[in-house]
Amino acid sequence: MKLKLIVKHFGLFLSWLPFISSVPANELRIGQQAPGFTLQTHDDETFSLASRQGQGWTVLYFYPKAGTPGCTTQACAFRDAIEVLRRQGVEVYGISTDDVQDLRAFHRKHKLTFTLLSDPDAKVTGSYGVKMPILNLAKRWTFIIAPDLTVRQIDDDVDPALDAQRVAERLQKLQGAD
Repeated sequence: MKLKLIVKHFGLFLSWLPFISSVPANELRIGQQAPGFTLQTHDDETFSLASRQGQGWTVLYFYPKAGTPGCTTQACAFRDAIEVLRRQGVEVYGISTDDVQDLRAFHRKHKLTFTLLSDPDAKVTGSYGVKMPILNLAKRWTFIIAPDLTVRQIDDDVDPALDAQRVAERLQKLQGAD
């Protein structure tokens, strides 16, 4: 009985996600400096966006919850494309509000080859304008950040299966424009 009730309420919650996630982003725009942050990695190390200054391109992809179908599809797509992206001078970072332990298990289970970042209080998620109202979850958005840490691309209509491919294609155009 309790399980049926939980499933019913979770289904109602999921039916609201399109409405909740369609709320526009804060004021972050292409051409602005990416908001700085320091977060814990899936390996419980400290990562600061400032460390990427002058180190190549950075992809930050925000996702709602490790282990869910869309998030798994997206992470595995980046895993499978990581060598192509790194040849383009890119490092990829996945950010969610999951805790470090959940990210570590997700990373290990899917043999991910890039860093996951934990934003449990959703401060970074909020600073990028991708926090879902009321919920402590990120919307599925992807940001491409230039070596000078300016935002060069914002994708708010992310297809989890195609995100890595679209990022690689967009990077070719952005890098050709430099």
